[in-house]
Amino acid sequence: MKFDLIVIGSGSGLDVAAAAAGRGLSVAIIEKGPLGGTCLNRGCIPSKMLIHSADVMETIKGAEKFGINVKGCEVNYPSIVDRVTSEVDSESKSIEEALLRSENPVLFKGIGSFTGPKQVRVNGEEITAEKILIAAGSRPKIPKIDGLSEAGFITSDEALRLREQPRTLTIIGGGYIAAELAHFFGSLGTEVNIVHRNEVLLNNEDEEVARAFTGIASKKYHVLTSSEPVSVRRQAGVYEVAVKNLKESSTVTLESDQLLVAAGRVPNSDLLDLGKTAVIVDHRGYIKVNEYLETNVPGIFALGDIIGRYPFKHAANLEAEYALQNILSPEEKVPVDYTAMPHAVFASPQIASVGSTEQELQSKGIEYVAAKWQYIDSGMGKAIEDRNGFVKFLYEKKGLKILGCHILGTDAATLIHEVIVAMKSGKGDAFSIIEPVHVHPALPEVVQRAASNIHFHDHQH
Repeated sequence: MKFDLIVIGSGSGLDVAAAAAGRGLSVAIIEKGPLGGTCLNRGCIPSKMLIHSADVMETIKGAEKFGINVKGCEVNYPSIVDRVTSEVDSESKSIEEALLRSENPVLFKGIGSFTGPKQVRVNGEEITAEKILIAAGSRPKIPKIDGLSEAGFITSDEALRLREQPRTLTIIGGGYIAAELAHFFGSLGTEVNIVHRNEVLLNNEDEEVARAFTGIASKKYHVLTSSEPVSVRRQAGVYEVAVKNLKESSTVTLESDQLLVAAGRVPNSDLLDLGKTAVIVDHRGYIKVNEYLETNVPGIFALGDIIGRYPFKHAANLEAEYALQNILSPEEKVPVDYTAMPHAVFASPQIASVGSTEQELQSKGIEYVAAKWQYIDSGMGKAIEDRNGFVKFLYEKKGLKILGCHILGTDAATLIHEVIVAMKSGKGDAFSIIEPVHVHPALPEVVQRAASNIHFHDHQH
């Protein structure tokens, strides 16, 4: 069966499939299911719905400092999970039903693999197209640890649908997934162990932010940094994880009734039999694409987690817009503009970031100045008693162009947007933040104060 376009993956790839079909192309979309991709089913949507329950519980636990004594608070864990799964499953089902009713795009529910340069087999059926978009995403990375596979474990896929709340949870990994799920389970009463190879949690964040977050997390959870698990075994329902300290070479054993592996993610490129297409992947398995999202094979494009640029849903959505343009108009291709690509970690406290970190600027030898402000030194920061939060700007020395902004604290994921707009659509300098009037004493004031808390010296305004 021949189509104009084959799309593999129903996350952000679905946006391209639907739009291309609307422009008159015959489109096939391949998805083994559930429909909607990682974000809807196993990622950002269910995790943030669960985390909101954790945020509510954390607010209740902290009510006393505002003069409110809360009594009789109980966690109905199954109800929390049911709320999320019912919403997610309903939306995924509605997407599938709509596609099954559709004549174009045509849904092929199954696993697709290449059998030729532009030929894909799914459910025993061969389909072809001159244009192919690979948006097959990623999956949890499983490290090689002695006894891990025999003992069993869960990943974020299962953790978001876990029917029974663990009393004690050991998490292998210290990235954003580990931080967010530690917050979810920990706030609801689970004792949490975190094992991480690096000196700080969230080590890809700005180092000052990562160190501050690690300090806060270490007061709430049992955090073992500069450590790695060397073996796992399970006896009578109890996990025993032997953990080696990489600095001291000492070993401790952690016991828990649940084990979560959150050690990163790997691209699904190895499931597609790409060797039949000659599409090139890098040493980590990410599909190599050019600035137009086209692979080395003309007519085959890729986007999202499987290309390894920015592992965020909003990045994949951005790429989908460019992929559509470049697939439909090969003579008028447009390179993807990733300017001011932000991200956030919905842990406690929240973290949000855009642009370069301080260590990245230092490694590149770029001269910069920093500006910073603490939440607690603003009116609303005092009102909400956020004593850990801060906003940090990094500027070019000449002209004060914003090179990066990093926020740790309440509503960081919301506050960062002022900086994103300034960098992407405004002048992109300190004065883009300083000059606009900010509501007093709203929380965005801390962003404005951080932006201005520098020594101007010879700068002319």
